Amino acid sequence: MKTINSTPKQDNFRMPGEFEPHAGCWMLWPQRPDVWRNGGKPAQHAFVEVATAISQFEPVTMGVSTDQFIHARELLPDSVRVVELTCNDSWVRDCGPTFVVNDVGEIRGVDWKFNAWGGLLSGAYFPWDQDDLIAHKILQIERVARYDAPLILEGGSIHVDGEGTLITTEQCLLNPNRNPELSRSDIETHLRNYLNIETIIWLTEGVYKDETDGHVDNLCCFIRPGVVALTWTDNESDPQHAVSKMAYQQLSEAVDAKGRRLEIHKLHQPEPLYITEGEGAGIDMLPTSSLRQEDKRLAGSYVNFYIANGGVVMPVFNDPHDKPAFETLQQLFPNRRIVTVPGREILLGGGNVHCITQQQPATAQL
Repeated sequence: MKTINSTPKQDNFRMPGEFEPHAGCWMLWPQRPDVWRNGGKPAQHAFVEVATAISQFEPVTMGVSTDQFIHARELLPDSVRVVELTCNDSWVRDCGPTFVVNDVGEIRGVDWKFNAWGGLLSGAYFPWDQDDLIAHKILQIERVARYDAPLILEGGSIHVDGEGTLITTEQCLLNPNRNPELSRSDIETHLRNYLNIETIIWLTEGVYKDETDGHVDNLCCFIRPGVVALTWTDNESDPQHAVSKMAYQQLSEAVDAKGRRLEIHKLHQPEPLYITEGEGAGIDMLPTSSLRQEDKRLAGSYVNFYIANGGVVMPVFNDPHDKPAFETLQQLFPNRRIVTVPGREILLGGGNVHCITQQQPATAQL
């Protein structure tokens, strides 16, 4: 499929909200031993649970390396499509395409640059060359035309309402390890051109100790236009309290592209979670990879859920806050079924359900 020499804004394409209808969901199979403990086997079972949960609501495609294809095909339910897709790791939210649609039922894809959350300066692993090709490959598989965006950006660093408003964090998008040559104004221009948004709401920081440099999808997301969920803690001695309090203030003062004040719902985080000695011992330590050692705090959050057609798949942590978070989400999504999946194993790798999924919007073409 061709690469288009213009922008989604010029062509009247927009990024839809995640709560809008999907054609399906993309995932990538975990196996990297310096990210996933015990050769990725526990994570693979966790990914199977996520894929199985989402497949109740919409088609799921799992991209798998050559050597893991048969293994993944045996573990995954028949309803999940498995395709051979070489990658460096499994964070398709960040290395996959951002799909955009227009009002007459056409779909295209934005292919951002990817440098593993910081490149040689502070990236999580090296190399990342195959991950940087994932968006292009997915668009080829789906026969979707491509926009080649001149910006290093991960899908987890943005959330949109589908009506012209985007939320992101300064900690990530203004980090010098992404686009040091670009000013804030330059980055805003790219966001407006490639997502066709009007209003950008900047939050200062993401979740405490989030190794993605503060991705917004772990902190805050749109439930629907004008309504957001925000990671929260009542514990004022927890560093996350100050982060969430600042975000709450910034969201409270914001006005979206339609002139609305935002309705903000707090989702209390799980109690602070840490890597155990046994978990840390199962990870291969390489000089080019992020340290995942005993007692490292994990960036646990219930906001890192995936909105599917008719459902929401959320992580839980065997924590006292699991049930209240589930009940809050059920109130926020009265017309969707909430399904829980164990989130700790995915969190050990540095993210959660939203980070390992990427929605493909439904269109008249599909």
